[in-house]
Amino acid sequence: MNSIVEETKYMMGKYHIKANKSLGQNFLVNEEAINKIIENSQIGKEDLVIEIGPGLGTLTKHLLKKAQKVICIELDKKMVEILENRFSNNQNFELLNQDILKVNLKSLIEEQNKNTRFQKVKIVANLPYYITTPIIMKLLEEEIPLESITIMIQKEVADRLIATPGEKQTGAITYRVYYYAKAQEILEVPNDYFIPKPEVTSKIIKLSIRKEPPVILEDKEKMFKIIKCAFMQRRKTLLNALVNAKIFENKGKGMQILKDLKLDLNIRAEKLSLQDYADIARNS
Repeated sequence: MNSIVEETKYMMGKYHIKANKSLGQNFLVNEEAINKIIENSQIGKEDLVIEIGPGLGTLTKHLLKKAQKVICIELDKKMVEILENRFSNNQNFELLNQDILKVNLKSLIEEQNKNTRFQKVKIVANLPYYITTPIIMKLLEEEIPLESITIMIQKEVADRLIATPGEKQTGAITYRVYYYAKAQEILEVPNDYFIPKPEVTSKIIKLSIRKEPPVILEDKEKMFKIIKCAFMQRRKTLLNALVNAKIFENKGKGMQILKDLKLDLNIRAEKLSLQDYADIARNS
């Protein structure tokens, strides 16, 4: 039995902890996966790290050795007690007992930077599967000054996030992530790397935030609305989906726009590039 398994079981016994299914808790106990998260987050001594859902503190222990400061955001009060007992003596440790979806991260970072000028801000997390997408979209869309997001999430979701627009795994969220970040796969994580075992396989991925968007837009929300409408009816042709959604005034106008952009009239939502959607938004 490895030391992480022993440590996790010891703490679960000491604090009478059972993984909280409603909070999507599964405790990572594999050294390779932990090392990959730490290594690929590339944390330096002048960095601020925000860890979402630290749980028992398995990752936190390593992050504290690497970063200038680690702020842990944990919803479960039982975990808060454990984290305080384990790390409160660390000068570079701070703990917030809050729901990450309600935290104003921009203000939090601004406040931290008043006292210490951090070189980079990085997110590290083993995210609960049931709220993965809302958390990721919050981190990307709120224009928080982040360098990167290194996370472990459900494999099926990860595959959509790291796909290049136009690939088989492409979904509406693929385009949103691609707009804000460059995504890469780090490691596939089998379910027996956790206590208790989840029913699904996981993946560690890294999102490196873009300094500049890959397409120039006057109205990015209009483009994202078009993408959403296209994928809500992804079995239809793009033309029919956007006519039905009233993005195109009528079929004739829609056909003309697609012809002008040299797009096949029978093309489907997942076959377009981000630039194609940007062009449709500009011309519709």
